[in-house]
Amino acid sequence: MSHLAWDDEQDFADADRGFLARLDPCLIRDADGRVVWDNDAYAFLGEDCPPTAHPSLWRQSRLVARQGLYEVVPGIYQVRGLDISHVTFVEGDRGVLVVDPLISTEVAAAALALYREHRGPRPVTAVLYSHSHLDHFGGVRGVVDEADVAAGRIPVIAPAGFLAHAVSENVFTGPAMVRRAGYMYGTTLPKGPAGQIGCGLGQTTSTGSVGLIAPTLDITATGQEEVIDGIRMVFQLTPGTEAPAEMNFHFPERRALCVAENACHTLHNVLTLRGALVRDPSAWARYLTQTLRLFADSSDVVFASHHWPTWGADRAVRFLEEQRDAYAYLHDQSVRMINAGLTGAEIAEELRFPPALERAWHARGYYGTLSHNAKAVYQRYMGWFDGNPAHLWQHPPVAAARRYVEFMGGADAVLAKARQAYEAGDLRWVAEVVNHVIFAEPDHAEARALQADAFEKLGQAAESGPWRNFYLVGAAELRGPVAGSPAHPAPDLLAALTAEQIFQSMAVRLNGPRAGDRRLLLRWEIGSASDSNDPAAAPEIWTLLLSNGALTPMPGDAPRGERPHATLRLARTTLNAVLSGATTFLDEITAGTVTVDGDAGALLAFNSLLDKPAWNFSIVTP
Repeated sequence: MSHLAWDDEQDFADADRGFLARLDPCLIRDADGRVVWDNDAYAFLGEDCPPTAHPSLWRQSRLVARQGLYEVVPGIYQVRGLDISHVTFVEGDRGVLVVDPLISTEVAAAALALYREHRGPRPVTAVLYSHSHLDHFGGVRGVVDEADVAAGRIPVIAPAGFLAHAVSENVFTGPAMVRRAGYMYGTTLPKGPAGQIGCGLGQTTSTGSVGLIAPTLDITATGQEEVIDGIRMVFQLTPGTEAPAEMNFHFPERRALCVAENACHTLHNVLTLRGALVRDPSAWARYLTQTLRLFADSSDVVFASHHWPTWGADRAVRFLEEQRDAYAYLHDQSVRMINAGLTGAEIAEELRFPPALERAWHARGYYGTLSHNAKAVYQRYMGWFDGNPAHLWQHPPVAAARRYVEFMGGADAVLAKARQAYEAGDLRWVAEVVNHVIFAEPDHAEARALQADAFEKLGQAAESGPWRNFYLVGAAELRGPVAGSPAHPAPDLLAALTAEQIFQSMAVRLNGPRAGDRRLLLRWEIGSASDSNDPAAAPEIWTLLLSNGALTPMPGDAPRGERPHATLRLARTTLNAVLSGATTFLDEITAGTVTVDGDAGALLAFNSLLDKPAWNFSIVTP
């Protein structure tokens, strides 16, 4: 780490520039008094870095933990440190445009209140979502009333495709993503020098009420201009970069450029460790080149919805160029090594940034890393298989572990050698070999203790926030039971799903082996006269075919006139309630809110074939 400019204080100066006021105390509760955000818990970051943390990650967390209201330029303000992301307020002729209203209603409302306390009681005249990730829209109900949006008084602006991606990303594998997100953000860890100190992109995620109000104004083309409340904005669509629907936007009169989450003060994820589709770093780099061409000559400041702005035209250009070069280098060099025959793991071990990028604080791997991003590039192009037939048909973890442990002379023999490796500092090897013992003998106390110790040391040495959190949560779970992170889709997100998306989510929960010999045809009439949203609307008709263990949703009636086993009539709101777990089909049939023509048992039989998500499945143990 000696190559880093530890005496360079520019980031600290930028992070403090424009400070107006902080929220004191920075402790936000929901209506029931439950704490949904506590930034004061990170006060320990004011101390010198302890031996239990990587100095570079400690530095990043000190910067990211700063909270309060900041002026970017006159007329543009940010509230930082009230969530993993920031909310931006752009002042117009009558009121204020709210950009990216955080994750939760409560923290968004607190941020708006802090802004108004120091800038006056300006009404919200528009909302803008920069992209389709939850931390950039989930708090919208804390800043606007949906009735004002529905009446056309407050437009909600978003990139084309926003709504579909916002509600679909976590539908199919939502339970697994939530479980792994608990590791990634260290939500069960105590905050402190030996525990959770941040995640590099922000400190952690707020845990309040999540909402979604659908956009009313889509941005469909780069170069599109909109003027709202006297605020002129020029947009650049950047789909498939950090999010599948994302955009940068420029405020010409203020010579200010917002780059959403496409350029932050960290190397970002090509594949987030919680799980997602692999992103395209080559497209990411190309869009940043376009950003420079479109806006560099007319921008004096670049800011994003994470971290702190970069002021000055020359500094802003250098920042964007280095961010661009980081993603281009990551992509191109990984592909070069793929074509030289290296596997993902081999590329990750060899890939290093050139000197200028290696020295750039904003390209450090605080959130994404070169290591796991290089493996993601390999996965994007080559998939899981590295071409070695020895890896084509390997045993699953438990079966392999038992064979490894027996082959190596038993658990005690493995542990004896593993302790030698631990004392020698070869912690990566300890983690690999002791993992076999734990998967072969999950209750082996000595193995669990040694693995926990190895994970803890690996976490304390990690520069990446998510890596640190993964290791430390893994250590905690090996030492004793740790509650998972059960969650259910927010009502607004469920309501925004299309009927087809709902049925697709059912399809991936269908237990195929148990359903393999069943054939069912269910006709659904959704949104009938019992739906208070629009009593006069005609119902949406879908047919679900269960055959050969597969579920096929079809719009309209069954083909070839096949008679359904049952026809269900229900309001969309009732279907949403069932999906959220607030009620069941049987309860609603009994209450009369779901009516069934034909065999009601067919619906119940179908429902019994859907697996319930496992919110707390094992990760570091079998």
